[in-house]
Parts: sequence; structure tokens; C-alpha cells
Amino acid sequence: MKNNKHYLLRVVFLVSILLIANTSKAQVRTGAERMEEFLPLLSGKRIGIVANNTSIIRNTDLVDSLLSLNVNVKKIFSPEHGYKGNYGAGVKLGNDSISGLKIVSLYGKHRRPAREDMEDLDLVVFDIQDVGVRFYTYISTMTYVMEECARYNIPFLVLDRPNPNGFYVDGPVLDTAYSSFVGLHPVPVVYGMTIAEYAWMINEEGWLKDGLKCDLSWVSCENWDHRKYYELPVKPSPNLPNMTSVFLYPSLCFFEGTKISLGRGTDFPFQVYGHPEYITTDFSYTPRSIPGASVNPKYLGEECFGVDLASLPNSFFWDNRGIILYWLIDAYDQLGNADDFFTSYFKKLAGNDKMQEQIESGASANVIRYSWKKEIDAFKIIRKKYLLYRDFE
Repeated sequence: MKNNKHYLLRVVFLVSILLIANTSKAQVRTGAERMEEFLPLLSGKRIGIVANNTSIIRNTDLVDSLLSLNVNVKKIFSPEHGYKGNYGAGVKLGNDSISGLKIVSLYGKHRRPAREDMEDLDLVVFDIQDVGVRFYTYISTMTYVMEECARYNIPFLVLDRPNPNGFYVDGPVLDTAYSSFVGLHPVPVVYGMTIAEYAWMINEEGWLKDGLKCDLSWVSCENWDHRKYYELPVKPSPNLPNMTSVFLYPSLCFFEGTKISLGRGTDFPFQVYGHPEYITTDFSYTPRSIPGASVNPKYLGEECFGVDLASLPNSFFWDNRGIILYWLIDAYDQLGNADDFFTSYFKKLAGNDKMQEQIESGASANVIRYSWKKEIDAFKIIRKKYLLYRDFE
């Protein structure tokens, strides 16, 4: 492959196009767009790629681009929502194939690669857009793949992408007694790190299972830092359709562990919340079945009354820079402090048993937030060691 003149010309051409398109306006260049940095690392190797619909080089699929350059891609590992990002939350997937490549689902019978999945690989590449929230499962998938790469001595390369919620740190730090697939590590709900920064942290802090350490490398982004707004070019999962939903996700996802609907089965998921018995509002919506997003949403076919947050401007989130607890407390109060308001899943999302107790006891948002401060401050000291970009502070 090194001696293939046509291959080299095509690489030079594609890299030149990307450089011209981005540098003229100092646009953000993701790790995947910096092909000149990582293509030499792939030469002559058998490659596995952890990817989904967000794995793009501008408007082109990463895997398609690499195949067109004769890179020896052996298989694709897909996370929750599938390789094309068109399956709803929690849908268990089996293995598949595309363009002759095997797609190994890491959200089906197993959530980490098996030995046979790794036997024919020399390098694993990770390129998935994260949203910077602890219970968004892509970081758990990355952790499991890193552990298996470490176990079988296979290098792991991250093509970094900006974190759209990377401009603040907030939320309770996970108590490892509540570790699960929606929260593996002792980090706040919003940790303010890119996927490469996060990978570096868990690798160096000894947070991989059994004391494993991965042969980790990354290609960083250009023209981005934690003070800059970054608009996602494609939706990162079926129920985060726009930037408003991405910004609201850290606050509204707690409703997944309650009797409240957060708009799954509507055109505005993670931008509203409501319940059939929520009475002090004129706003309502009726969840419906939406293939590829929410086939059987909470309160299917029932009119839900609640609160519409879809029109909040981006400036609202940059001005507040934190989780908005008022909405959760308000919903709890509106439903008469019902004993069945919380489900067992809430403690996994919160990462502790304190937050539910605080809300049930009538604690204010300020009191709850203050209870996080000591642990957040300790986390920020750890976090700072692994930042690749200028911080927001």
C-alpha cells in the first residue's frame, strides 16, 4: 500500500481539500478530519473501528473514506443506537454487516468485544461524538473496548471531537457503589472533557478494570477549546435531535428515573416534560410510537400536560452553566410528592442515594447543589491533569 501511487495521490488530494475548507475560516477540525495525522498510523494494519452515524469526515462516512483509501478495515464495533444511529434507547442489537464488513454490536448480547472479535486486529480506532454527560453510554462502551484492547495488547486510537457540553462541570460525583453502564467512574454528571481527554483520564487514573492500562493515543481537534460553542453536524442519537435537546439532556435525563415523560415519542424529545396528571399548565403533548426513536414511549397515546422548554435560546445554557434542578423539584411537587414518583433507576442516574432523599425531604436546588461542591472541586483537580485544550475557567 505504501508504494501505491494512486493511493498516495488520493490521500494528498483529500487532505488538501480538508485543509483548505477548514483553515480559510479557522473552522473546527475534528480528529477524523486531520487525516494527515492518523493515516500513517493505519498503514499496513488490520483495523477495527468503533463508530456510528456521527463518525464522519465533514459530509463523508469515516469507514467509507478509509475503505476508499484501501485502509484494511476488518470490522466495525457499534454502540447503543447502532451503527447508523437509528435505534431507540435500550434496544438490544445483534451483529450485522455492511459493505462486506462485519458489524459487531456492543449493545446486544455483550457490551465489550469478545476474544474472537479482537484476534484479527492490529489497531482499534474510536470515533464517536460524545455529549459530555456521565449517563450517555458511549463513554462506557469506550471504556470496555479500552479494557479489551489492554487485555489483548492492541493499541487504541481516539479521533477526538469537541464536547458540546464541555463549557462547565456540574452534578453529583458518582459513588462507585452505584456504578453501572450509565455511570462507571467517579465523575460528575457533566464532566467537561472531550472523549480523548476522558480516555486519557481513565487510563492514567487506574479506572480500567483489573488495573489494566491501554496503549492509548489520540488525534486532537484544531481550532476548538472549552470556551467555544460547537454545533453538532448530525444528531448524536435518535432522541437528541438538536442543540436544545443536547443542552437540556444533563438536566432532563433524570426524569428517566421517575414517572415523568420527557417527550419521547414526540418531535421534541428532551425538550419538554410532563405527565397525564400534571395539572398546572396549558401545554400538552401525546406520545406516539416513532420507529427508530421511541417505539413504546412512556404514556403512549395519553395526553400529557407539562412544561415546554424547546424555545430556550442557547444563551440560556451558557449563562447558567449548570444542571437546572428546578424542573425536577417542580415536577415532584406538582405530583403531590407521590411515593411512586421515583423508580429504582433514578439512583443509577444520580450515581448515589442522596439526591432522591434530598428532593423527598424538600431540600432546595441551592442546598442540593452545594452538597456536590466538595467532590466536584476534588474532581476538577484530577480533570485538569488531562485537558488537551484551553479550559473554560
